[in-house]
Amino acid sequence: MANRNVEAYAAAQTPLCVRNDTIPESLFQEYGVNRGLRDVNGVGVLTGLTNISKIVSFRHDGGKREPCEGQLWYRGYNVKDLIDGLGPDEFGFEKISYLLLFGDLPSQEELAEFTGVLSDCRTLPTNFTRDVIMKAPSKDIMNSMTRSVLTLASYDSQVNGDLGNSIRQCIRLISEFPMLAVYGYHAYNHYENDESMYIHRPDPNLSTAENILRMLRHDRSYTKLEAKALDIALILHMEHGGGNNSTFTTRVVTSSGSDTYSTIAAALSSLKGPRHGGANIKVMEMIQDLKNNLSDWTDPGQTSEYLKKILRKEAFDHSGLIYGMGHAVYSISDPREQILRSFVNQLAVEKGRHDDLTMYRNIEEEAPKLISKNRPIYKGVSANIDLYSGFLYDLLGIPMELYTPLFAIARIVGWSAHRIEELVCMNKIIRPAYKSVMRERHL
Repeated sequence: MANRNVEAYAAAQTPLCVRNDTIPESLFQEYGVNRGLRDVNGVGVLTGLTNISKIVSFRHDGGKREPCEGQLWYRGYNVKDLIDGLGPDEFGFEKISYLLLFGDLPSQEELAEFTGVLSDCRTLPTNFTRDVIMKAPSKDIMNSMTRSVLTLASYDSQVNGDLGNSIRQCIRLISEFPMLAVYGYHAYNHYENDESMYIHRPDPNLSTAENILRMLRHDRSYTKLEAKALDIALILHMEHGGGNNSTFTTRVVTSSGSDTYSTIAAALSSLKGPRHGGANIKVMEMIQDLKNNLSDWTDPGQTSEYLKKILRKEAFDHSGLIYGMGHAVYSISDPREQILRSFVNQLAVEKGRHDDLTMYRNIEEEAPKLISKNRPIYKGVSANIDLYSGFLYDLLGIPMELYTPLFAIARIVGWSAHRIEELVCMNKIIRPAYKSVMRERHL
């Protein structure tokens, strides 16, 4: 009865909150407030400096700002060059994690030492899986991971400490994240879906990508192409400038002097939002709706008509958004999408998913033309990485509940790098200003 009363009370109070918390758009313009910390052209308000990564989407030519092909740089290296520089049988997650964390590419000896440390850290405290992960399992694996991260602080004898201590904690969490995610899913799948549960321990001789597939699958098996494609996806999701929501959250919480566990838990809470890390799930839901409503989803004409209905808010979730298209920063192209697409193509061919591949290509070709025709665009619009990342995970047989956690498994490297940079050079709490537009009232 108490819960029902609270629900009814909250519902009744909702209009009051809407009335008293609504701020007219005119006031944002009057005081020059950039909503979402982005100006009218979609450019982010400058709030910090970083050596960790850079996004290029515009060029300045003769004083004029022109859209250009997108680029993503890690520590001064173009991410495309980093990936192209990997050998055909080489996994790059560990090497590029070292680069982002410490600022330089490792030598063979440094990489071997770092990889060994990561392997040694792929373990959880005694009975942690049983007592924490398997207790009160949730379909929302991100919530499960956040709870696990905060609980891990209880097993750390030195939660607070110097810079070296934070580096130690970040390395441990990078190693532990795949287990927190995969074990969290297995617990949910067993207790909530009544499926078999198996907990495979990671193999110290395997890469992060290989271990994820090994722990996830009942038979521990995977192909080299599957592991390579997942490794590339992890690298591309690893870091994306200091301005994305979860990384900015990392820096804000770090600046307050909070510990590593609380900081990473806050970043996880930010990433799980559908406007951030959950975008590829919306793509997959849109794709399924397309398949349910078209007689031939490989036909570009039928695909185009479906996309027109989406833009007119007549199809799918009636938001008017074609998910997987456009980006807050990139204009002509998203370099991550271009790199990932080549591996998706190989994997789709290997698994005989030719019709699905044709459908995705049709969407990528038709959507930008329709969006540009129907809406004013201040910059170019193109496919972003979310269009293909969900398809890649589907090809790998990864359940949708793990899509955003996989993002977190990669992005914790970037979060850790930004936490370290914030600790080293900022030493000042981030406290932006809010202008009060409250009207004074008197009794």
